[in-house]
Amino acid sequence: MAYRFVHAADIHLDSPLRSLALRDPDLAELIGNATRRAFVRIIDLCLEEQVDALLIAGDLYDGDQTSMKTARFLAEQLRRLDEAGIMTFIIRGNHDAISKLTNELTLPDLVTVFTGRAEAIEIDRRRGSVPVVVHGLSFAQRHAPDSLLGRYKPVVEGAINIGLLHTSLGGAPGHDLYSPCSVADLTATGFNYWALGHIHKRSAVEGACAIVMPGIPQGRDINEAGPKSVTLVTIQDDRSIHIEERTTSIAQFERAVVDAIGVTDWRELVSAIARTLEKERSGAVSDQLVIRLRIEGASQLAWRIRRDADLLKTEADDRASVIGSCWVEKLEIACEPPTTDAESSGDPLSELHRLIADDVLESDSFRAELRSMAEEIRGQLPQECRDAFGDSEASFDETLALLGRDGAEDVVARLETDRDGG
Repeated sequence: MAYRFVHAADIHLDSPLRSLALRDPDLAELIGNATRRAFVRIIDLCLEEQVDALLIAGDLYDGDQTSMKTARFLAEQLRRLDEAGIMTFIIRGNHDAISKLTNELTLPDLVTVFTGRAEAIEIDRRRGSVPVVVHGLSFAQRHAPDSLLGRYKPVVEGAINIGLLHTSLGGAPGHDLYSPCSVADLTATGFNYWALGHIHKRSAVEGACAIVMPGIPQGRDINEAGPKSVTLVTIQDDRSIHIEERTTSIAQFERAVVDAIGVTDWRELVSAIARTLEKERSGAVSDQLVIRLRIEGASQLAWRIRRDADLLKTEADDRASVIGSCWVEKLEIACEPPTTDAESSGDPLSELHRLIADDVLESDSFRAELRSMAEEIRGQLPQECRDAFGDSEASFDETLALLGRDGAEDVVARLETDRDGG
């Protein structure tokens, strides 16, 4: 008889909003509740598919959360599975290793939270079914710089062996190393399925040993773009494995480019934005689309677009509202006026633009002053918001360069439009 389960990870339940651009209270509420609604969708999937178990491979919570509202919500949802006879297996990852919620909460009988010591739990199945053993090991503390594989119990011969592991594998952009290991290391254990967690982008290796990283079930900002999902797994008695990706995200973040090349009329630009929104909304698979638009290309409207960016954002919001289930998270302006030769044109603003770009922005003194100001502002922000400037020195420098360019463009744009009387 087949053993079926849903594999999820990195739920980050009630994770605080990370995007400083979520100024719209309705959008903020949507994103703020999205992790809960995605978790309800996971529970609903388990019940609809009548699976045997739900496996959560770490980072159920976000950091050292202590909200009992979060705890009560979790208990209520897991109780729905318990009442249906569905087991839940949970390991702690780097984000929830230090959370007190699971320890302080009385969870239903069919919920197992693995400790910092490896365990192998054999499932009580119907007579004649191949035995199933679920292996798990939680992070005992936030950091796990070394592989944890050697601490797992050995494979149980004659059984279907399923392992839960929170790991960065060989590393991924934006993720520190946690319990590093390779696909070859996992395959060598002899397990039939490895339920991984930690990396927020989905990946899967299928074969005699299936290795799946389901990704985050609900994106939390534009850097976690695309539809998000969990994995529905069916393992037959002959050890054959069938894997299905099931979408769980309520809100789907996406990026899109609006081409402004040759656009000379404001209404034409707004129409181009509307067409882009309609196309992206029709292609999105989640309930809500949260999109960041980037206006690119050489256009005679470039200075006005930059000066009236707030008005253009309002126009975009209005078009998104008409489309429905669509939100513009941010409008990035990356368009420029048609190229002119500043030196031969004799135009003072063109010359000023060139001087700022070539001399001011590239000067060591300007960069040092900009860095000093940015570091002061960053130091005053809450810890969870400081990565808005970048999560590394390289990304911090890139952010500063972008801020400098945008500021310079804004100054010239206002001078240009004031001169033209507009």
